[in-house]
Amino acid sequence: MAKLSKDEKIIQIVGVSKVFDETVAVDNIDLYVRKGEFITFLGPSGCGKTTTLRMIAGFDIPTSGKILLNGKDITNLPPNKRPVNTVFQRYALFPHYNIYDNIAFGLKLKKIPVTYVNDKGETYTKMQKLTRKEIDEKVKNALSVVDLEGFEKRSVSTLSGGQQQRVAIARAIVNEPEILLLDEPLGALDLKMRKEMQIELKEMHRKLGITFIYVTHDQEEALTMSDTIVVMKDGKIQQIGTPTSIYNEPANAFVADFIGDSNIFNGTMVAPRTVRFCNKNFDCLDDFEKNEKVDVVVRPEDIRMTYPEDGMLKGKVISVVFKGVHYEITVKVRKTEVIVQSTESREMGDTIGLVIQPDGIHIMKKEFTINKYDGYITKKNTVVFGDGEFECDVTKLYPGSHLDEEGYLITANGEQIDLTDVDVNVEVEFKDIEISDNAEEGGTQGHIVSIIYKGDHYQVIVRTEENEEDFVLDTEDLWNENDFVGVKIAPENIRLTLKQENNK
Repeated sequence: MAKLSKDEKIIQIVGVSKVFDETVAVDNIDLYVRKGEFITFLGPSGCGKTTTLRMIAGFDIPTSGKILLNGKDITNLPPNKRPVNTVFQRYALFPHYNIYDNIAFGLKLKKIPVTYVNDKGETYTKMQKLTRKEIDEKVKNALSVVDLEGFEKRSVSTLSGGQQQRVAIARAIVNEPEILLLDEPLGALDLKMRKEMQIELKEMHRKLGITFIYVTHDQEEALTMSDTIVVMKDGKIQQIGTPTSIYNEPANAFVADFIGDSNIFNGTMVAPRTVRFCNKNFDCLDDFEKNEKVDVVVRPEDIRMTYPEDGMLKGKVISVVFKGVHYEITVKVRKTEVIVQSTESREMGDTIGLVIQPDGIHIMKKEFTINKYDGYITKKNTVVFGDGEFECDVTKLYPGSHLDEEGYLITANGEQIDLTDVDVNVEVEFKDIEISDNAEEGGTQGHIVSIIYKGDHYQVIVRTEENEEDFVLDTEDLWNENDFVGVKIAPENIRLTLKQENNK
C-alpha cells in the first residue's frame, strides 16, 4: 500500500492481539484504513477477521495493542461512543415494526447537542431529541440510498432476504456513522441475490462516501467490491493490497490458493530469472537465489494451448468442464495435473502442448521447507515434540554410539550418558509424515486445517489441539479439512540434534 499522510487514515490498528482462554484469535496485527475506503477482511473461518471487526466496533477489547480513530486512542471506548455502526449477517430487525419504525428506532433514542442563547446573550448547550421532521428527513434519505422509497409502511415480515438486508443497512447509515462495519452481511442470501447486493453495496459506498469495513470468506465478494483486501489466516495478516495486486502477485501459496483458481507447483531457481518446474526450465520475471526451492503460481487463464510439438509442456487432456464463460481443461503432464481455462475446448484424450509466458509465472518464497520442533528425550529413549511422543533413534545424537542393555547411551569413546530430559532439536521432512484415519495411531493427533494441491500431491497441515503445533506433510491422498487424524513418523525419519545448551 502507498504511504499516506496521517490525516487520511481514519483507523489505525497498532500491534493488536486478542486472546480468548489461551486461544490466540488475532496475533499482533498492524494495519490502517483510509478515510472513505472500502476495505475487506478476507479469510477462512476462524482466521480472526470478525474478531478484528468487533475490536474496531468496541464489542471486544484487545488483549494488547491499540486502536486509533482519527489519531485518537479508542481502544477502551465503549461501542456507543464510537462513530461506527455494524450490520450483521442476522439482520436483527424488529418483526412487529414496519420499515419506517425499524430505521427510525435509533434516531428516536438519539440526543444531539443544540446551542441556545439566553437573555443575557450567553450561549449554552442542551442535549435534546431530534424533531419528528428531522427523523422523517433522515429516514427518507436512508431509504433512498438503499432503493426502498415508498416501502415505509410495509411490514418487515413481508420482505425478501435482500430487502431485509437493505433495511438493516438503512438502519445503520441513518445515524450517519463515519465508518460502516459489515460482518458477512450477504451470507444468508442466495447466490443470485448475493451478486446483485454486491453491486448495490458498492453503489451505496459511492453515494455515501464513508468508510466501509467488510468481513467475508467469499473471495468473489472481496474482489468485486473492495478498494483494499486484507487476507488473514490463523489470526495473522498474510497480505494487504488491491484486488488486482493480490490476485496477480500473491504473497504465498495460501493466498494464491485462497484467491481465485491457481496451479501451484514446487519449483527450483536454476539461474537468474529462470525457474524449473514440471521437469522443464522456464523464463520468469522474479529473481531468487540460485538453487532456492520456491512455490510457482500459474493462473489457469495464463496458459495457452497449442499443438503438442509447439508446447513448452506436452500432456494428455483428462477432463473438460464447461464453466459458462470458459472451459476448464485438466491436462496430465507426466505425473502433474495442470489446469487450463480457455474459451476454446479440447477433447478428452487429446495430446496437446502448453505455453506459459514469463509474465504468467509468479514465484513465491516457500512458507515452509521442513518441520522443526523443540523436543526432549524420555527415559524410554523416545522423543517428545509437537504435542506427542515418538519412537526415535537416539544414537543419531552421538556418531558411533550405541545403547547398552539398560538403555543408556554409550558413546564411541565408551562414555555412558543418561539422555532422560535432554533437550533436542527435531526436524522432519514433509514426505516423511503419514496421517491415518485412526487418530489413535501414531505419536500425536490433530485436525487438518489446510489443504493445498500442488499439481501431483497435496500439501496438508495438521494442527494439534493442546498447543496448536503444526505438522506439514505431502501426500497423494485426498483428505478433507477438519478431518481428525493420527500423525505417524517412522523412527529413522526423525532427525535429532542436541541443543547448544546441552553441549556447554
